[in-house]
Amino acid sequence: MLRRIREWVMASHLLKFLIVGGLSFALDLGLLVVLHELFLVDLWIATPIAFLVSLAFNFLLQRSFTFQSDSKAHISLVKYGALVVFNLVATDVIVNFFDHVGAGYGIGKAVATISTTVWNFFLYKHWIFRQAEPTPEPLDVSSNGD
Repeated sequence: MLRRIREWVMASHLLKFLIVGGLSFALDLGLLVVLHELFLVDLWIATPIAFLVSLAFNFLLQRSFTFQSDSKAHISLVKYGALVVFNLVATDVIVNFFDHVGAGYGIGKAVATISTTVWNFFLYKHWIFRQAEPTPEPLDVSSNGD
């Protein structure tokens, strides 16, 4: 039974994506708390440090564990960075829109999180960490029919 569960987890990109995302969130929040509460690092400094560490962790695990990508790391990293910037802008717009129409920023944050999670999965799989197309075997054009 445990073997079947392990095999299912290892075969599921979506489940691995969600696990890595959850671990990234936990790392982000945990490091923020440790830096701010334990080491008394100012929130303005602790927040981006924790966020950037979690982004690096997320990139590395999504690349190696979730999608087992063989694409060029530097190209994937540039794409990942572009998506992070897009997600920051989209989240800000969504949160502020929901707050502006009276639904509240909490609802906006939930909608933004769900939206970015959905499109991130597809963009990670089909754009950022897309597997290289296998190169076809060359055709044997030698003539043996003398």
